[in-house]
Amino acid sequence: MKHFFLYLLLSFTCLQSFAQQYIHAHNDYQKPEPLINALRYKVFSIEADIYLSDNKLLVAHDKKELASAPTLDSLYLQPIIKLFKQHKGTISADKDYAPALMIDIKENGEPAIAALIKLLSSHRSVFDRSINKKAVQIVISGDRTISSKWSWYPTYILFDGRPYENYDSAAIQRIAFISDSYTKYISSGDSTTQLKELIQRVHGMGKLLRLWATHDNSQSWKQLQQLGVDIINTDKVAECRKYFNH
Repeated sequence: MKHFFLYLLLSFTCLQSFAQQYIHAHNDYQKPEPLINALRYKVFSIEADIYLSDNKLLVAHDKKELASAPTLDSLYLQPIIKLFKQHKGTISADKDYAPALMIDIKENGEPAIAALIKLLSSHRSVFDRSINKKAVQIVISGDRTISSKWSWYPTYILFDGRPYENYDSAAIQRIAFISDSYTKYISSGDSTTQLKELIQRVHGMGKLLRLWATHDNSQSWKQLQQLGVDIINTDKVAECRKYFNH
């Protein structure tokens, strides 16, 4: 029972309430100021796609980019660690702000997660919310391994769930939020009803919902917010934050 409540705490801490709309910085690493711009606009989660190559976690969207790709450690982990030192235990001067870093593993999930844990293990106060409630929450997406294996990993590692997957109670406790493609719900003439049913189902699990492949403009952001989609997926972080703050 003690472990059950610990898992719940870890999961729901990732879903902490901000006064502002939740924003997900899609493919943040492709932007002019990776990490820094996302933090500037206080996004809920930051996305980095990775490959395990020559025992290094490289940040890239496609394999053809690997020859010149930066490491996850240099582009994200070390800058985050440096910020925590600078701000004495938080990522920014705003002591209430604690984002998630969503790591989208393109392939070889199990060895990639093992390599990631090696990088994180000596910086638990930065990446483990059971030690520091303002730590950056690590969320694994992409090749996440099967959910029955999630309990193998340290409790500071959470996962990006899918609405069409079946989870037992242990796996549900390791889910940070639920994500799916918007395109699955707009193919029929009754897409609004489908989306509302999806949102109700996800909220019934006690989770937040993120949809990717949405239209990335103010009209779409407004529609998604009105429907009840919790996390807005965007490549336009500044514009999206400005829209919700107007």
